[in-house]
Amino acid sequence: QVQLVESGGGLVQPGGSLRLSCAASGSFLSLNSMGWYRQAPGKERELVARIISGGWTNYADSVKGRFTISRDNAKNTVYVQMNSLKAEDTAVYVCNVRALVGGLDERMYWGQGIQVIVSS
Repeated sequence: QVQLVESGGGLVQPGGSLRLSCAASGSFLSLNSMGWYRQAPGKERELVARIISGGWTNYADSVKGRFTISRDNAKNTVYVQMNSLKAEDTAVYVCNVRALVGGLDERMYWGQGIQVIVSS
């Protein structure tokens, strides 16, 4: 089992910044990819940003130029720095990890989700 602990959400004014963190722990051999999804009221869940073990990243078009994803392999942690936040960024953000576990299986794991509210 792999556990994901998320932090960094909260309330911020438009134009402000937040940094989300997701730390993985438990039984795994390696973390192949780490990223964030989000779901806003009335909308489908969407990929926000993802980073692969080799360093490749991808972003939703709506956050390009404003969000930056990174990872600290020594800490098994992924971060997303969110700048120039807009009201439409309001959502529940969920960490997602693809990990190699015992038996060399690759499995997906999800965090519990954290709220980000962008409002005056």
